[in-house]
Amino acid sequence: MAKVKKQPRPKAETPKGFRDYFGPEVTMRKAMLEQIAEVYHRYGFEALETSAVETVEALGKFLPDVDRPNDGVFAWQEEEGGPWLALRYDLTAPLARVYAQYRNELPTPYRRYAMGPVWRNEKPGPGRFRQFYQCDADTVGAPSVAADAEICAMLADALEAVGIPRGDYIVRINNRKVLNGVLETMGLVGESGAEREAVLRTIDKFDKVGEDGVRELLTRGRLDASGAFIEGVGLSPDQAEPVIAFLISRADDGAATLANLREAVGGSAVGAEGVEELGRIADLLAAQGYGPDRIVIDPSVVRGLGYYTGPVFEAELTFEITDEKGRPRQFGSVAGGGRYDDLVKRFTGQVVPATGASIGVDRLLAALQAKGRIDATAAGPVVVTVMDRERMADYQAMAAELRKAGIRAEVYLGNPKNFGNQLKYADRRNAPVAVIEGGDEKARGVVQLKDLVLGAKIAESASLEEWKAQPAQFEVKREDLVAEVRRLLEQGR
Repeated sequence: MAKVKKQPRPKAETPKGFRDYFGPEVTMRKAMLEQIAEVYHRYGFEALETSAVETVEALGKFLPDVDRPNDGVFAWQEEEGGPWLALRYDLTAPLARVYAQYRNELPTPYRRYAMGPVWRNEKPGPGRFRQFYQCDADTVGAPSVAADAEICAMLADALEAVGIPRGDYIVRINNRKVLNGVLETMGLVGESGAEREAVLRTIDKFDKVGEDGVRELLTRGRLDASGAFIEGVGLSPDQAEPVIAFLISRADDGAATLANLREAVGGSAVGAEGVEELGRIADLLAAQGYGPDRIVIDPSVVRGLGYYTGPVFEAELTFEITDEKGRPRQFGSVAGGGRYDDLVKRFTGQVVPATGASIGVDRLLAALQAKGRIDATAAGPVVVTVMDRERMADYQAMAAELRKAGIRAEVYLGNPKNFGNQLKYADRRNAPVAVIEGGDEKARGVVQLKDLVLGAKIAESASLEEWKAQPAQFEVKREDLVAEVRRLLEQGR
């Protein structure tokens, strides 16, 4: 009889491009999302939660990673001939489906915010994951650029609410219509054409290669940092100049920038319309007190070129951090969005104006941590130690009293035989206080409180004997347990 082959044990590892989030990270994200939600709610937006799974047909094809399976989404077919399903790749495509499905029941305009994970079947890399959190706010059914201005103001308020002060961020605004006007002056009209697409891809590299780099890529080509030659689009220098003029149109003030853009779009009607919209947005923001220290018109902002139909915006953090090699660099973009009037049309056949923005939650958390504005080592619960396993009910009663008073607490549920292990556990849990009650303390109606925060500080700078002489552990009456623990917690903040 053949020997049955033993099934190998599965590897305990996350799939490539995915990661696990532990307690402090989850807590920090939750707190940040609550702060952002409060801002959105104050602006009159309502929460919406949609299914993580949509039909591929409903999602459409808007991902740039088209060389990946299923155009970059995680998709499957439940039965042959049946519909293909996919994990949502953003929170906007599901909104378009929701509005089309419930448009007769929803108010118009419909203002909603949504927060949750999204999945993209993209090639993973450093800082690039296949699952990540987004935090969106959108207005559907409002054609006025007042809706776009409101989104920009709300983005600025949200960044300040989570701890990014003025001077450390800027919201930059552009308009897709202005770019279309520039392309029109170059003779590159319509939504297709290899040359047009090549120009659009080159414009999107402006932040990386600068004015000279874009000029080279639009014309004869250039050498990249590695020395490899990148073929250019093949435009003549005269053909490339309208694009360059557009990209460097930003001036010292908004009025001068708009004047430069009017010149860049030449006689294009759609370009002039885009410039006019930018001017109205700037006026609306100024009336609300949002000046150029917070929000600016910046023609170099080019987002989702096949997706947006009007104003586009991007929130960028302007402070410096150091990379893994210790080199200074700016943190960059943490949020973006724009107007997408054609998305709902896919379902209804009618143009439905819409605009919105998405905050990259994980990037924003990383930025706050890089600046030391949030602590990745959040305080753990008070740990009630177990000196006598027969008196577990007493220890559970202590934890219950602390919890009823609003204090995080837990009873040590491991093997209580080695008391040192209990304190090591409390340290690993980042517990601020340990509660100790042996038989002697029980008989005298007292408990011992160990201030683990103070103990750690003393241990860093003192010998063991000196540490023993410090009041990091002291005795209190049993009835004063809650009050004394609260005092220690407030003292340690």
